[in-house]
Amino acid sequence: MSSNSLHTVHVKLLAFDLNSLTQSHSLSSSDPISFHRKGVCVSRVEALGVVVTRDLKPGKFLRFSIDDGTGCIQCILWLNQLTSPYFSKRCPSDVRAIAQMGSVHSARVQIGHVARVRGRITSFRGSVQVTVDDVVVERDPNSEILHWLECVSLARKRYDVLAANIR
Repeated sequence: MSSNSLHTVHVKLLAFDLNSLTQSHSLSSSDPISFHRKGVCVSRVEALGVVVTRDLKPGKFLRFSIDDGTGCIQCILWLNQLTSPYFSKRCPSDVRAIAQMGSVHSARVQIGHVARVRGRITSFRGSVQVTVDDVVVERDPNSEILHWLECVSLARKRYDVLAANIR
């Protein structure tokens, strides 16, 4: 991984920026698709917006979207830890704890709430989505504008500087 990578950090992005990431196939079997913002590899994101859709499939997943004013961000929160073969080799008490946290997070996601999500950038049917690790409901009315300002500032002072260095 180059020093011009944001691969290991949660990059704060607005929907228009997240939805405009370029996708390419990677050589990694764990992450077959990599995402780039102006040539810089990104894999994790933090986003904030109003929950505008919510589709719960109990014991399977919660699919929802958040709107930050620049567009909608599609999110998926997996709730199948107790039945997924992916978790079958892990310690049962750890899997139960992960499943419980998923349940707590899914209860927080309600239409009209302002939610901050963090997770991995993934692709579903060719579209960018966030595979959610955690959700926090924001109660501070200033959280949306503060997130916008942080996104703009980080893009100008950090992310775009990295992109300029790789050209």
